[in-house]
Amino acid sequence: MKRKERRCNSSQQKIKKAFRETAKRFATKELAPGYQERARGHVLDRALIKEMGALGLIAPDLPEEFGGLGESCVTSGLITEQIAYADFNISYIQLLGSLMGGMVAQHASREIASEWVPKVLAGEAIIGLGLTEPRGGSDAANLILKAKKSGNGWRLNGEKTSMSFSEQADAAVVFARTGDPNDGARGVSAFFVDLNQDGISRTHFDDIGTKPVGRGSVFFDDVLVPAENMMAEQDRAFATIMSGFDYSRALIGLECLGAAQVSVDETWAYVREREAFGAPIVQYQGVSFPLAEAETQLTMMRQLCYYTLDLRDRGLPHTAEAAMCKWYLPKTACEILHQCLILHGHYGYTTDLPHHQRYNDVLGLQIGDGTAQIQKLVIAREKVGRVALQYDKKAKGAAK
Repeated sequence: MKRKERRCNSSQQKIKKAFRETAKRFATKELAPGYQERARGHVLDRALIKEMGALGLIAPDLPEEFGGLGESCVTSGLITEQIAYADFNISYIQLLGSLMGGMVAQHASREIASEWVPKVLAGEAIIGLGLTEPRGGSDAANLILKAKKSGNGWRLNGEKTSMSFSEQADAAVVFARTGDPNDGARGVSAFFVDLNQDGISRTHFDDIGTKPVGRGSVFFDDVLVPAENMMAEQDRAFATIMSGFDYSRALIGLECLGAAQVSVDETWAYVREREAFGAPIVQYQGVSFPLAEAETQLTMMRQLCYYTLDLRDRGLPHTAEAAMCKWYLPKTACEILHQCLILHGHYGYTTDLPHHQRYNDVLGLQIGDGTAQIQKLVIAREKVGRVALQYDKKAKGAAK
């Protein structure tokens, strides 16, 4: 490696370390103490979000032309992990900032991006994702929310569900059908929609976890959207914009990892202090081995997530790796969190400790943003092509 390249790499590492340390200080001081209390409510503290923005802890990877810092995806991952270590729900702000801010910066008009991306970076606005519909679930391209041409714009009618920050988001990227329903993903367009306008109503679900994220439904009743608010190409937005999910899937992995790591750290401390039969229980292999296994899993999963983000930073394919992050980390993090709760004995079954809260928060990501089954299909497709997504028509006929 040349001297100039070494200096450049050293500088980049220092920048990443500085962001990580800033995120860790903020998370330790401002987020960790109130995590459980905030987790019982349905609204995030906007003051905390603005403080994150002021520290540069929201989407530092966004382009400088819109007020971003132009940092790496790895840097955003480091921040996500540190925030999730203290408050899993607040880490959604960084994740959505990178995902949705990136969508708007890349695919919305310059006027919209210039107005909204700086607000996202400052923690002054939340942009949601209107994709899932009640009948669709994992079949994300099977959309029925209709966008009908109306003068110099489009009118939206229908429902989006399972949307994070459904009642709190200031705007959303809404996917709607502009083409023939039989065209599947090829008849789908995306629109940037200000959610504070007539014709829009919203609800939130009473979920068992991630309550402050406020998942819920958004209803569109003849909502007029200007033509210039269409993002990407008409009827071709689905595949174009959805590529951003290769990024968010790795960040989701780091969210889950942060929550699991803090519980493992807390459990190591507990089993060193807790005594049974005259000795700290950490001396018993039945106690220490599960934690040793968890540390091994966390280390390997961390490497997978940052490897995926590094591939993205270098412009290399990372779809399969991102899908691995999305299905394996939520599942394994839940298993680790369950083990930490059990190792705390009867005390772990109380609401005094945060393990059950972290478990409930992480559990939702085994379902949302693409199930394990969908991610495995993605991995198979990347390895052997679209034949992995086809099925035997003769077998289907026989089954009838």
